[in-house]
Amino acid sequence: MMMRAPGFWFNPPSAPGWRARALAPLGALYARATARRLRAKTPFDPGIPVICVGNLNAGGTGKTPTVIALIQRLTEGGHRPHVLSRGYGGSLTGPVEVNPARHRAADVGDEPLLLAAFAPTWVAKDRVQGAQAAVVAGASVLILDDGFQDPSVKKTRSLIVVDAARGFGNGLCLPAGPLREPVATGLERADLVLSLGPPDSQRDFLRTWGERLTVTHLAGDLAPLETGMDWAGLNTFAFAGIGHPEKFFATLRALGANLIRAEALSDHQPLSDALMKRLEADAQAAGGQLVTTEKDAVRLSDDFRAKVLTLPVRLAVEDWGVIDGLLPAPL
Repeated sequence: MMMRAPGFWFNPPSAPGWRARALAPLGALYARATARRLRAKTPFDPGIPVICVGNLNAGGTGKTPTVIALIQRLTEGGHRPHVLSRGYGGSLTGPVEVNPARHRAADVGDEPLLLAAFAPTWVAKDRVQGAQAAVVAGASVLILDDGFQDPSVKKTRSLIVVDAARGFGNGLCLPAGPLREPVATGLERADLVLSLGPPDSQRDFLRTWGERLTVTHLAGDLAPLETGMDWAGLNTFAFAGIGHPEKFFATLRALGANLIRAEALSDHQPLSDALMKRLEADAQAAGGQLVTTEKDAVRLSDDFRAKVLTLPVRLAVEDWGVIDGLLPAPL
């Protein structure tokens, strides 16, 4: 566990460029709008613990592997965790329990479809209705996937996940920077900052942000899941439509794979048959095996799932006791 890292000197984030400075007034308006939204409602209390996994940055930071880890810890403690998501990219408004045998990513979103393999997962645009449905279905604890800036459901604990390499960017809110709300404001409601990345990125993160971390800080990373697959020397044609595809490509290289091509798609990009046929043809021409992430794989059609290898990752942290201390006691 690390608290504010007293051994590190404080290095403020790099000065915003001219574009960020020009957009800073809009960023301030965005921050005020978020603050007003957070004050606008009295949160609904579902009567069970609610663990929120969120972020201050827009875009991917590693929330989904963190949710999977919480599911596993809670299940081992005898709990019946359910996950609640808004189902980004899905057409269903809910509340509906995700059924991987019946639903597709176009219905419920890719993240809920992946999480449903680990615990009952609900998609609901109205989080209050989703929480109520989970309680009726027997949840003993609710994991809120994202929703840190949504005040509708009362949170018992809130974890902020951040990419250690990027930190909180230039410290400004959208569109001047990457943030949904100012760092200091967000940390007032948080219980833990979980930064994900290798040791050098963790050191840089603490040098830049350590003095501003007013809550417990825990370092972690996303480690490849041991599946028995030997990646060393394998000619791979990798594609990924996640927040930061380059992290996936770097993981493949670290495993010894020969990365013939790395195709970065937009986050949550639909994997249409036309796109996949093009990627398949390119991979065959290059002599490479198609490889993607676990979250991308759930967006594949049945025809392509057997043709594409998946590299799953899981959360690894310095001290699981820090996370366990935030969770409800084992039953």
